[in-house]
Amino acid sequence: MPKPIPPTIRFVSPSKSVEALQAAAAPVAAFARELEYRDWLTAHSHERGQLLYAVDGVMQVRTSQGVWIVPPLRALWVPPNVAHAIRMLTRVSMRTLYIDPARAPALGARCRLLEVSVLLRELILALLQEPVDYAADSRGGHVGALILSELARAPAIPVEIPWPNDRRLVAICEAILEDPGRQFVLADWAGIAGASERTVIRLFPRETGLQFRHWVQQVHLSEALVRLSRGDPVGVVAQALGYKSQSAFSNMFRRALNEAPTRYLQREEKLRVAPGRPPSQ
Repeated sequence: MPKPIPPTIRFVSPSKSVEALQAAAAPVAAFARELEYRDWLTAHSHERGQLLYAVDGVMQVRTSQGVWIVPPLRALWVPPNVAHAIRMLTRVSMRTLYIDPARAPALGARCRLLEVSVLLRELILALLQEPVDYAADSRGGHVGALILSELARAPAIPVEIPWPNDRRLVAICEAILEDPGRQFVLADWAGIAGASERTVIRLFPRETGLQFRHWVQQVHLSEALVRLSRGDPVGVVAQALGYKSQSAFSNMFRRALNEAPTRYLQREEKLRVAPGRPPSQ
C-alpha cells in the first residue's frame, strides 16, 4: 500500500466502537465520526463491507490496488477484509455504513465509487437515529431494507486510480496526485523517478493496467469530480487541470463518463440545495 506521509499529518486510529458494529445482528449498521483536515486513518479492514460516505468533506482512500477520491454525494464501497487507509483532504463529516455482504451481493468484491441519491443520503442519516440492535420489523429495520434497495440500484462511477508497486512509478504517481494540474511532459515525470521515458511507458500498463496518459486521465477525472461537486465552473476546472481549452477538458470528461461536465455540474447544484443537505464546512 502506498505510504507517503505529508507534513503535519495526524495519524488517527479507527474507532474501537466500530468493532462492535461488525457483529451486529442487523444487516446494516451506521456510524458517524468527525475528522479534521490531514487526519489519516491508518490502514485497517472490517469483517463487514463498508460504504464510506461523508455528508461533507473530501476523502482519499487507498488500498493495495488503487486510490479513490471521494467527494460529497459519492460513496466508496469497500468489500469485507480489504485493508484501506483514509486521508482527509478537508474537514470530513463521515457517515458510514457497515453492511453484511450476504445482503448486498450486487455491490461486488471490488472497491467501487457509487452515486449517492438524495433518498440514500437521507436514509443513511435516518439510520443513525436508530439503535444498533433494531428489529427487522421496526423503523430501523425498514430504513435498513430501503438502504439495501437503493444501493442495489446505485450507479457506479468508472473512476479509479490503479496503483503501481514499482518504486519509480510510485514516485511519479504521488507527484501527480499532489499536483494534478502540473504542466509536465513525460520526460519531466520520468526524471522525478530517475527513469527513462521508455521505462515509464513500458512499466505503466504492466503495473496499473493503463497507459500513462490514461492513468493521468483518471487522476484528472477524480479531481474534476471534487471540484465540480463544490461548484467550481467548468472553465475553472479545465484551467486548474492544465487543459488548453474548456472544450478539450469537456471532450475528455464526456468520453470517460458519457456526460458533459456542464450537465454534471447542474445536477450537482440541484443536489447541493436539496432538502436535508447540510451546509458546507
